[in-house]
Amino acid sequence: MRYGAIDIGSNAVRLLIAEVNQESNPVEFKKEALIRVPLRLGDDAFIHHHISKPKFENMVKTMQAFRNLMDVYRVTDYMACATSAMRDADNGADIVEACKKVGVDIEIIDGAKEAKIIYNSHLQDNMDKSKVYLYIDVGGGSTEISLFANAQLVESRSFNLGTIRILDNQDSPETWEEMKRWVRENTKIYKNIHGIGTGGNINKLSRIANEKMDKPMSYAKLKAIYQYLNSYSLKDRIHVLGLKQDRADVIIPAAEIFLTIMKVGHLKNIVAPRVGLVDGIIQTLIDNNLQK
Repeated sequence: MRYGAIDIGSNAVRLLIAEVNQESNPVEFKKEALIRVPLRLGDDAFIHHHISKPKFENMVKTMQAFRNLMDVYRVTDYMACATSAMRDADNGADIVEACKKVGVDIEIIDGAKEAKIIYNSHLQDNMDKSKVYLYIDVGGGSTEISLFANAQLVESRSFNLGTIRILDNQDSPETWEEMKRWVRENTKIYKNIHGIGTGGNINKLSRIANEKMDKPMSYAKLKAIYQYLNSYSLKDRIHVLGLKQDRADVIIPAAEIFLTIMKVGHLKNIVAPRVGLVDGIIQTLIDNNLQK
């Protein structure tokens, strides 16, 4: 049995096709195909609050291609979730309607649901119940932060602060302060807080640090990598360091968000388990179908 997960983000659009093993307990899945298309819808959505005609058309073409791939792989169930860019675009509903005509039903989800789906990748199953964790997902348009204690969700919040917003100068000092205040207030009663970071940027930062998925990065290590990357021009990050064009710019503001949260929340370290929204969507589909 195969499930499909579509993540329509502000920087890129992803399709994950996973093979589900229903015989295992708990039910497990194996990634069969992962396709990433750098549409960067956020550039239109955050500046003009409207997805331009070229990006609108490319979005529909991408969904048509994803539909065809899911058919070829014989996907039995799928879920398509659109996040911050589509939330901000005044023609988001028109895009949903156009994509429905090519066979893909899209749900525009709010920040709270986005956070819930992301941590539904059963990360809490691997949490040490004696530890406190701050779960941070940095995207192109928003940052979701969730606090876990005793492997239970305590508080969660979404902020309109993301890498594309920052690059497009659409972030406000008020939002930065609001995020710092929330982190400060919700972490002050705990000692020794551990960070869990998700999203393509923290995954890349972890790889640059030569850290394995389960090996934590300290604040000092992450800051050193940030300063190293920032010492190169955008062009050299692409041609000398070998970063993808649509990763080379966003990785800088992403590091700034992670470093800010780690500093304000006094996080000892952060680990990048390399899961994201698509993993959470697959797990949500597994949970929903088990209930049926």
